[in-house]
Amino acid sequence: MAGDSVSRRQMLAMLGGIAPLLLTGGAEASPIDTSETMYTLPPDIKFIPQVDAPPKSIESAYLYSNPVKEGIYYTLIRWYPGYMSAPHSYASDRLCVVLSGTWWINSGQDFDPGHTVPVPAGTFVRRIARTWHYDGVRRGEPEPVVIAICGIGPVDIRLAETDKPLVRAV
Repeated sequence: MAGDSVSRRQMLAMLGGIAPLLLTGGAEASPIDTSETMYTLPPDIKFIPQVDAPPKSIESAYLYSNPVKEGIYYTLIRWYPGYMSAPHSYASDRLCVVLSGTWWINSGQDFDPGHTVPVPAGTFVRRIARTWHYDGVRRGEPEPVVIAICGIGPVDIRLAETDKPLVRAV
């Protein structure tokens, strides 16, 4: 009998849980208003090569604003294997999340790709304003890395070695 009593209670709880659904008559949600909720599907995100960089080294997709403009920006960066940035700094913090691949990072003015640290997809990286750092993807990695970056512009990028390019083959 005790088993029957538990079964009845469970049945009543289940029925009580679906009662609101039965009362709504299966009404559907209204369609999305894309003037209020904007989205871009992955195939529609356009990456563009970085100016003054070798082909297939680094690309950007500006999702919201642009790092050179005043205010908040949100962008995707794609680094290809065999390329890294030279040591540089920015005027404000940058908040980064590795979306795919492995990003190789380090801090300091002394460019040494052999001492970069691998950070895999899912890693959060905060770059502190006006601190020297460099990053990219080591040669031999199987795929590019894609990083989501948010910050406040304009970034005012500064190079540690102004006589050398920002993007370097490694």
